[in-house]
Amino acid sequence: MTAVSSMQGFWGLMRAYWFSESWKEAWALTAIIALFTAAASKTSVWMAEASGELVNSIAYFHDPGNATPLSSVLTSAGMLVLLVVLKDAGITGVRHLFSTTLHRKWRRWLNGRFNRALLDGNHTHYHLQHASRAPDGSTLPPPDNVDQRVQESIKGMTGGAIGLAMGVMGVVTSLYFVGRKLIETSTVVGGLEFLGTYGGAVLAFTAVAFYVPLNTFVAMKLGGILERLTIAMQRAEGSYRAELTTFLRRSFHVAASRGEAVQTGIHSKLYREIDGTWTKLNWVHSGYMSFELIYNFLAARIVAYGPGLLPYVNDRISLKGYITGAELVNSLISQCSWFIHVMPAIASLKANARRVTGLAQAIERVQQPRDFYSATGRCDFRYGSQNAVFGLVVRDLELLHQGDDTTPFLTVPNLRFRRGEWTYVKGESGCGKTSLIKAINGLWPHGGGDIIFPERARCFYAAQDVKLPQITLKQLVCLPDAAEDHTDASVAAMLHKAGLGEFIEHLGDEDREGKVWDQVLSGGQKQKLVVARILLQQPALLFLDEATGALDPEAKVAFHQAIKDNCPNVTVISVMHEGTPPKSLSGAEFYDSVLHIADGVATKRPLGFGLQQVQPDVVASPPAASMALPGLPAMRLKRK
Repeated sequence: MTAVSSMQGFWGLMRAYWFSESWKEAWALTAIIALFTAAASKTSVWMAEASGELVNSIAYFHDPGNATPLSSVLTSAGMLVLLVVLKDAGITGVRHLFSTTLHRKWRRWLNGRFNRALLDGNHTHYHLQHASRAPDGSTLPPPDNVDQRVQESIKGMTGGAIGLAMGVMGVVTSLYFVGRKLIETSTVVGGLEFLGTYGGAVLAFTAVAFYVPLNTFVAMKLGGILERLTIAMQRAEGSYRAELTTFLRRSFHVAASRGEAVQTGIHSKLYREIDGTWTKLNWVHSGYMSFELIYNFLAARIVAYGPGLLPYVNDRISLKGYITGAELVNSLISQCSWFIHVMPAIASLKANARRVTGLAQAIERVQQPRDFYSATGRCDFRYGSQNAVFGLVVRDLELLHQGDDTTPFLTVPNLRFRRGEWTYVKGESGCGKTSLIKAINGLWPHGGGDIIFPERARCFYAAQDVKLPQITLKQLVCLPDAAEDHTDASVAAMLHKAGLGEFIEHLGDEDREGKVWDQVLSGGQKQKLVVARILLQQPALLFLDEATGALDPEAKVAFHQAIKDNCPNVTVISVMHEGTPPKSLSGAEFYDSVLHIADGVATKRPLGFGLQQVQPDVVASPPAASMALPGLPAMRLKRK
């Protein structure tokens, strides 16, 4: 079970918060909102009576029997204004405060759940970006615009759902209070004498029951069109926003290559989809607005006054009773027509809910990565552990591309990386060097083989491209540990050894001169920051994937020397493009062996020997505990 397992369907998503650990908070706010909604419906009855009283006092203003005409009008008008202020400011305003509080808390809870599901130990966020297949063989693409789904769609969905629930409450309470008053003031209607005094109420309910459902059906059809267009708009806007974000990250490269014209074409193409979808949305919204305006006019001026007209003409009710009855019918129509008034919002709610539930479904699909990747190719990696003295062992490893189950692009028969051994991975560009490193770390989806780690060994993967989150400098050095796990003095010492001593006084800062650390530090400085992390973490296995690509030759030597001096027992596997690995200032070799990849086969040899003299490094080690792991191999596996 993940944090979002119960949210893969619409109703599961809707009720999850109310049956969570925060149920007291959710139900308390809901009860308060329901109470204020009922009060608003009851106030609508009083307003209808006050409206009837005001019209009646105006109609009989010149009646000789009316001794205080002006006072009657002013009193009736004042009572109506008082009721309007009470309902709109005292009741509706306070209800809005509680509903927005519920919106904020529900959204925060959902946001926390999805972040927990994405950032779990299964590396769900990583697996989520790969396509899969449905049981019927159709392709299931990875969810698009995850950031938009987690933020905008959740926000829109929670707001729309609360509004919808408040509307339903309003309909129920209005039917109760307004319906009771209509029955209470009902009278005999000519031709319907068999209904007795309920004739007027039956006419009123019949008018509402005929007029509202018929137009609600029309509104639902238009709402379905709006829902489909809203989803298309979300996808188009998400793609355009993602491209803008990517463009800004590689702004320098666009400027250096003078690629502005090409980038303009990309933006124009993506925006054309937004513009076309928006045009269709505008047409449908305009049509819906016209439909709603006509509906409201007919409801307020024709349908509301129709049921009471016959009793009034037959002198069964007074003008005051006629106006009061019409206002009650209009109030009932208005409350029951809530679905029509908010159908565009309901369409957006359904669209947002589909985006959120789609993400929850995708998260569930990747909880068993081996099964998930097996749908699009072979996935038979087995990870285990053994006594640390035997080091890291790779056996019968084959790496494949998605959809290709027969032709491995890289084969590794049998390799051992001994404790404290430094291995330099060499080969032509595209031969599979990085793929091998990823596979050992559980980050390559297709292929198979055995990867056996030293038990209780801590691993560290250093990539070429270093992205720094917006946190303090100390947190950046301590990653993946918490900042509290290390003293300021130890972090400062590692920064100094890594060649970043000038930043020690800024350990507690998230930025410097208004810029976050990802903008402050150059590519080379970021790679020096990685050295500080390595020295602080003291890993047993260190994977360097072009981790010195941004450093000059002297800095590369210093990078290696810092690790050699401070991590004496670390096993290093390093991918570099250089023909020969760097040496220390004294001319001593950092590396002990070379792993050469050529023609799809990886062969390991001691450094300094020609390939023609070397046989593959065959390993005969004791059986190891083996297990299939869901994501990155656990680095502290116990022998089974």
